[in-house]
Amino acid sequence: MSVASPPKKRIEIVDALRGIALAGIVIVHMVENYVGAPTPEGVMDATHAGVADSVVDVFIGLFLRGKFFALFSFLFGLSFFIQMDNANAKGAQFGGRFLWRLLILLAIGYVHHLFYRGDILTIYALLGILLIPFYRVKNKWILGIICLIFLGLGRYIVFALTQGESLFMETGFAPDSPEIVSYFDIIKNGTLGEVFYSNGYQGHIMKAEFQLGIFSRAYLTFAFFLLGLYVGRLQFFQNFLDHKKLVKKVLIWSLILFVVSLALLALIFMQLGPEVQFDNWLAMAGLTAIDLNNIAMTFILLALFTMGYRTLRGKKWLGSFAPYGRMALTNYVAQSILGTFLLFGWGLGYLGELRNIYTFLIGLAVIALQMAFSAWWLRNFHYGPLEWVWRSLTYFKWYPLKKSPAPAETQIG
Repeated sequence: MSVASPPKKRIEIVDALRGIALAGIVIVHMVENYVGAPTPEGVMDATHAGVADSVVDVFIGLFLRGKFFALFSFLFGLSFFIQMDNANAKGAQFGGRFLWRLLILLAIGYVHHLFYRGDILTIYALLGILLIPFYRVKNKWILGIICLIFLGLGRYIVFALTQGESLFMETGFAPDSPEIVSYFDIIKNGTLGEVFYSNGYQGHIMKAEFQLGIFSRAYLTFAFFLLGLYVGRLQFFQNFLDHKKLVKKVLIWSLILFVVSLALLALIFMQLGPEVQFDNWLAMAGLTAIDLNNIAMTFILLALFTMGYRTLRGKKWLGSFAPYGRMALTNYVAQSILGTFLLFGWGLGYLGELRNIYTFLIGLAVIALQMAFSAWWLRNFHYGPLEWVWRSLTYFKWYPLKKSPAPAETQIG
């Protein structure tokens, strides 16, 4: 491998947004105890011991869960466009290189998945392959596909074919199913090897069910990939100060969608009753209403972030997340290993025993520590550790990792 030069200047607002998205993800995962699956009845009762725990639940459900993975996915599509466009500007083809880059990400994601079966890196690596041919697809087609997916097309096709039956799992996601009960027992009491074994096979089956079945997470993820590609074409973040009217319109229409989808969601689930069965078209419409509500809040958060970044005070605070976002891959993997060590039986074993308010505060502490570490690291190094490995393997070049010390100022007199 030859030695390559350091990277060119990055778009700070994009790194800051990626850092914000990562912060939301770690809070959700920590409060969910890094289970990455439904839980058997009663095993998490200790996490809801007071009013503060319910407040955390409502806050996460309203503002975080289903929103920050969407932002992360959006930014993945945006990064794809930036890399492809930069190569195209130089007269080079990046499609093959991007495919190789995805294969490396798949390997990193597989190792991460062994610790935590809620891993998204393997999903990104596989879905990212489909992005490559979309680089040259016209905007009107991209927007049309995004709208169809957001309106639940993938879910409705799957339901029409299966009538709600599981695609890959034998017993589905019922809390009392043998698969769910067995998995929780493994992460609660099992060794690290047993967790790896369970996640290495059964975990991928469960992930495929969640991603490709009626819950349709993979379809939404790909739609946000395409949205990132589309926004990249607009050069939005390079010129975000010139798009005040657009951001205002996005905020207004997103607020309207949020209210309408929330009302629709409430109406549908009142009709479905307390024991919801996902074996009918009304339930599918209810799941779509949830998706639309999450999508609306994602756009609201994105608009508010952009508006806040315009102000000096907002830019200073939000910009502090940029180093955290630049090291998103390293921080994402590290927080999962830390979280599973704290909670799973192979580590400290606090799974299902810490109140929501405590895991919420632990999540905030992890964010603060990783932000401080990221800022320190990037003052001394060009890339985060995993980012450096990923980039070097992508280009078959050893990129310089450690920064050269600044030259001492010449003394006069």
